[in-house]
Amino acid sequence: MAVPDQRSLMTAEELFDLSDDGRRYELVEGELIPMTPAGARQGAIAVRVARLLDEYAEAHDLGVCGTAEPGFILRRDPDLVRAPDVSFVARARIPATGIPTSYWPFAPDLAVEVISPSDRLSDVHAKLADYFSAGTRLVWVMEPEARVVYAYRSLHDVQVIGEDGELDGGDVLPGFRCPVRRLFP
Repeated sequence: MAVPDQRSLMTAEELFDLSDDGRRYELVEGELIPMTPAGARQGAIAVRVARLLDEYAEAHDLGVCGTAEPGFILRRDPDLVRAPDVSFVARARIPATGIPTSYWPFAPDLAVEVISPSDRLSDVHAKLADYFSAGTRLVWVMEPEARVVYAYRSLHDVQVIGEDGELDGGDVLPGFRCPVRRLFP
């Protein structure tokens, strides 16, 4: 007779309350998934993107940006918490109580993932599916080696923008435009 799986699934609240061991984690279907620390180039790209987005969002009172640490609860029971390299939440979606002290209780409007050498394509695709199924409206996947940005409006609507092209915020960040070459050191 088969023994039922007795594993204990973690909640978003338990993840948030974990002791700091110097590592970052995501929660996928209630299971704790360690994240490899960002490489220097990946971190530099994420900071550039976050700085440009944050300056634009603040100047136009559009919302708030985050980098690397803020978690987003994309699904409950079992819990799914993702932490994009860069994120944007529109002003209209910020709770009346302000920016949460724990995780955002919903998907970001924009998620940015900067591909690192250790990233597996299947994991990146899983994140894309998670973001879109939870309501994310735009995902930028940045490929440092090729100096290309993949701008996803859905899993089936993607624009490939090379370093000579221009990235735009569409209806998520109206009017935002940036030459792709500016994003890669």
